[in-house]
Amino acid sequence: MSAPAANPAVDVHAIARAVDDHYNQLKTLQTEFTESYRGAGVERTESGSLWLKKPGKMRWEYRSPREKLFLSDGKDAWFYLPDDRQVRRTSVKKLDDLRSPLGFLLGKTRLEKELDGLSLAPDVAPLAVGNTVLRGVPKAMADRIREVTLEITPDHRISRIQFEEADESVTEYRFSQQQENAAIPDQRFKFTAPPGVEVIEGQFGP
Repeated sequence: MSAPAANPAVDVHAIARAVDDHYNQLKTLQTEFTESYRGAGVERTESGSLWLKKPGKMRWEYRSPREKLFLSDGKDAWFYLPDDRQVRRTSVKKLDDLRSPLGFLLGKTRLEKELDGLSLAPDVAPLAVGNTVLRGVPKAMADRIREVTLEITPDHRISRIQFEEADESVTEYRFSQQQENAAIPDQRFKFTAPPGVEVIEGQFGP
């Protein structure tokens, strides 16, 4: 018996619009995340909590396997490694980081405008039954990112984002326990270097 064909009734445009509408009415989002990376013989998995607040504020608080903090107040971004007693700071405008587009998810989502060739990905198994998997090429990072895969829940939340880079490395974010429009104080997105911590200006990696 042959494998079933992709469901022709699935309307990619309708799904994209529903995701846009869902996130564009949010002012804040809090979620648990798991980040995994595969590339150049390296594999790693990290996890923690993420807070997003409109416009462009984000806080990635890594707990496992090592504490670190990636934070943006919408103007500057900070990457803090407590064990190294070091923090890097750069302007958001100069930021080349896979996490940075996620900071602008709230209020600016236009999937079909941001992803060329948005289509179903029937060859990618969803994490949960009933979810839909889409793929496309991001216009903003097309020189670095070959493809983005999005897993969408029936209530139009994004539960997984996967980036396939030009060097064939793959970075994936999975989101769970999403809390929408909860009160998050602006103070959570401000960073003050603790005493004795060196502040380095310039680019930083993951």
